[in-house]
Amino acid sequence: MRTRARAAAAGAASAAFGAGLGELAGALVGASPIAAVGGALIDLAPPWGKDLAIALFGTGDKAALVTAVAIALLLIGAGAGLLARRSMGAAQALVVVLGLVGAVAAVSRADAAALAVVAPAVGAGATLLALSLLAPPAVTAPSADDAAGTSRRTFLLWTAGAAATGALAALGGWALQTGARAATAVRAAITLPRATKTVSVPAGADLGIPQLAPVITPTGDFYRIDTALAVPQIDPATWRLRIHGKVDTEVEIGWDELLALPLEESVTTLTCVSNEVGGDLIGTARWLGYPIRHLLSRAGVQADADMVLSTSIDGFTAGTPLEALTDERNAILAVGMNGEPLPLAHGFPVRMVVPGLYGYVSATKWVTDLEVTRFSDAQGYWTPRGWSERGPIKLASRIDVPRRGDTVAAGDTVIAGVAWQQHVGVRGVQVQIDGGEWQDATLATAISADTWVQWSLPWRATAGQHTIVARAIGIDGQPQTQTVAPPAPDGATGWPRVSVSVT
Repeated sequence: MRTRARAAAAGAASAAFGAGLGELAGALVGASPIAAVGGALIDLAPPWGKDLAIALFGTGDKAALVTAVAIALLLIGAGAGLLARRSMGAAQALVVVLGLVGAVAAVSRADAAALAVVAPAVGAGATLLALSLLAPPAVTAPSADDAAGTSRRTFLLWTAGAAATGALAALGGWALQTGARAATAVRAAITLPRATKTVSVPAGADLGIPQLAPVITPTGDFYRIDTALAVPQIDPATWRLRIHGKVDTEVEIGWDELLALPLEESVTTLTCVSNEVGGDLIGTARWLGYPIRHLLSRAGVQADADMVLSTSIDGFTAGTPLEALTDERNAILAVGMNGEPLPLAHGFPVRMVVPGLYGYVSATKWVTDLEVTRFSDAQGYWTPRGWSERGPIKLASRIDVPRRGDTVAAGDTVIAGVAWQQHVGVRGVQVQIDGGEWQDATLATAISADTWVQWSLPWRATAGQHTIVARAIGIDGQPQTQTVAPPAPDGATGWPRVSVSVT
């Protein structure tokens, strides 16, 4: 085996061994080093980086980031192995620096565990041990390996064993996830109280067309976009929400007190600002929660306030216009989603749901703090990263049937989709086929102005290639803008279009 390849393999296997043991230790102390480094990268990423990741990987962006961090560790390990050929001390120094980076990332997280530094230390120590055993200083004589009794086969066995041990340790750590198991068990034991106000889905709200998004999104299909690489594990018994800042009286509330309040049901569509034209980062659910305006009223908001800065347990912040939390819309502290306690990944035990605003300025998950303040005095997480302050949702539509690239049988069929502008509403949808006249689609019955609405148009499809374009019509009678714009800084615009083949 060539010396350089052997050195690189030894270094990569050492890194895999160390990373795996670090993840196992992280599971025991509640702090994954890979998740900590990934979280730091999310914080440092520019807006275009976030958009690119979501465009490439969608809701799989977090798995892609974890994979990228793992690959980077292996490459750095391979580099350390090559460096060890010249200087074992320099290679060890590189590993120590890598461990320090992991430690700094771990302790700098807002939700850092008390022993967060332990896992990176274990990972670095294990890597150093493996490197010293697998990548000794190079010898010049080709036969020296045989003379020392270290055959190529022995090296391969030791290297593969170290890498496999690291992989098994990482899998074991992820399987352990003691905090996740405990939070899952607590969630499963919760029985939510009945809503004092309920929402009925009117007849005709769901057209029941195959492939058309259902009017209520199943929880398992609901999109997830946030900055938490590792889902926070919160025991509701310890959860507290503090309301402070420009208020007459600070208010603090716990889980039991929140559940004892008269909870209300709402049906609200949430949209991510990163949603591309025609994208699927949008969903509608039945939410159960308590109106935030009542808690703000209890605190007594001072006259010069115009924003509420909400903070998640993991340090994420969102700056929400005060009027969106105090007007007639049903902005709530949600504890339930589609008849069950919030899933862990969607904010368990408590999150914010605010109609009419993109999630980056309103939909704080795992919320623990509400500071009443001013836009001139504070900023949410995404604002200094180039996104707009207030984030009202824009008029938009999507074509679900047929989908881009579908092959459709000639004859009578249907074009269908959804349209939305939460807290404003949609007056209509128009469809254009092959650049022809705009045709008015039929709207389903809307649940409310805070939800999307389905639409459909009968179509007698003829053989050939066809292009279908849609546009929503706002309550003011104005059509959805044709101007194409990216998600940053305040939401994508343009008309959705699909090309289909009819046979």
